[in-house]
Amino acid sequence: MESVFSKLISGELPCHKVAESDDFLAFLDINPNTEGHTLCIPKKTEDKIFNLSEEEYTSLMQFSRKVALALRKTIKCKRVGVSVIGLEVPHVHIHLIPINSMEDMTFQKKVKVDSKTMVRLANTIASNFN
Repeated sequence: MESVFSKLISGELPCHKVAESDDFLAFLDINPNTEGHTLCIPKKTEDKIFNLSEEEYTSLMQFSRKVALALRKTIKCKRVGVSVIGLEVPHVHIHLIPINSMEDMTFQKKVKVDSKTMVRLANTIASNFN
């Protein structure tokens, strides 16, 4: 099933990319809970995370860990929170959210991040991605 994420993967829609491999893409969330809120997705179209094969699931988690480590180097925070909800877009996605309190993970509080900051964050996270 095609989604907005499919269009990001194909390049049909732009995104603030922070990391990419042959199988995965990480980009800044356009409606972030906190500055640096990043989504990690498989390039393979799949709606539900547990429908991924064990190998695909493990590889996505390994990719997400590397992105989280880059986030931690970029954003001052107590932790990088992880959430998998999957109701907003019918495509597997992992939320990596720099957090300082539980409130940052509720998806009730959103922050506005201007375009210049998004570009700077994406570039800095990308440069910290190993």
